[in-house]
Parts: sequence; C-alpha cells; structure tokens
Amino acid sequence: MTTTAPLADERKHTLQRRIRWIVGATITYNLIEAVIAIAAGTAASSAALIGFGLDSTIEVLSAAAVAWQFTRRDPERWEKGTLRVIAVAFFALAAYVTVTSLFAIIGQVEVRHSTLGIVITAISVVVMPFLSLAERRAGQELGSATAIADSKQTLICTYLSAAVLVGLLANSLFGWWWVDAIAGLVIAVFAIREGIEAWRGDSCATSVGMLLDDEQDDDHQH
Repeated sequence: MTTTAPLADERKHTLQRRIRWIVGATITYNLIEAVIAIAAGTAASSAALIGFGLDSTIEVLSAAAVAWQFTRRDPERWEKGTLRVIAVAFFALAAYVTVTSLFAIIGQVEVRHSTLGIVITAISVVVMPFLSLAERRAGQELGSATAIADSKQTLICTYLSAAVLVGLLANSLFGWWWVDAIAGLVIAVFAIREGIEAWRGDSCATSVGMLLDDEQDDDHQH
C-alpha cells in the first residue's frame, strides 16, 4: 500500500516532463518551419506558403502557452487562462486561413513551383501527427485539458500542412491553383470547432489541478 502513492507521484512528474519536452520540440520545429516556409513562399510568390509559415507562429503560441503553464508551481491555477489562449489561437488560425483562402480564390494568384515548399510541408505531414499523438496520450493520462487542446491544434496544423502540400503539387503538376484554397476553408471550420471546445474547457473532463492537489495532499501527509 505504501509503495503505490510514490509510484503514482513519480508517474505524474514523468508525464509533466514529457509534455514539456513535447511542446518544446513543437516550438523549435515550428520556428524552423516558419522561417523556411516564409522564405520559400516569398521566393515563389506563394501566399499559401507564406500563410503556412505564419500559421506556424500561431502553433508556437499555443505550444508556448502550455509550456509556460507547466513551468508554474501550481499549473492548475493557470488551466483556464491557458485554455483561453489556445482557443484564441484556434480562432486566429481559422480567421487567417479563411481570409487567405478567399483572397487566393478571388485573386487567382499564380504561384511558381517551390521544391523547398513541397519538402517542408511533406516533412510537417509526417512530424506533426507524431507530436500530436504523443502529447495527446500524455495529456489524457495526466488529465490535462490544455495539453489535449494543444495536441488538437498540432493535428489541425497537420491538416493545413497536407492541404498546402496538395495545393503546391496540384499547382505544379496540373495548374490547379484553387485546391489548397478550398481545403483551407474546410480546415478553418475544424479550427473554429476546436477553438470553441477549448474555450469551454470541454477537451478533457479531468482537471490537472485535481491530480496536483492529490500530490500536494500526499506531501503534507509525509
């Protein structure tokens, strides 16, 4: 009986460290992705690639919010505020993708072929789902609504990466400039839905604060 509580506490600390590592990796990757995508988009006159790079900065905001929360002494106190930050990031993502997609459709902007753009979006399609799944599993086990919401944001970034990749390929191969613009509008709908869930705090039924309170109670008993 006495060995169960220390093992549980150790597991909680392990999961918290894992989440910090995941969001740290997400921030680093998205910063690199943003620089490459914006540079490639500028060289190719691609609004989609530039938008994709700017979207990466929104992803950094979400990941940084979770990372900041888990550096606090009492993460539970910041749970609601962090969820609101993530929700705003979702809404900003939806708004930007919608405006960019509509502008691309109306303006019919011609985009030059971009090998670098295709490579970076293809890498993102592979990397982002891995980061999202890892954070989601850790968040579910820990009971962290913010980690789960952030993992959904990362997954939406995967959809956006795939849409931009398909658009770049379709434009290069067939001249179908409108493909990623239509896909972007669909992604915006998903982003709005996830933003609403994060704002309401519906991403997870168990608050990380409940687990941390139990941990503090064990410390007081000792």
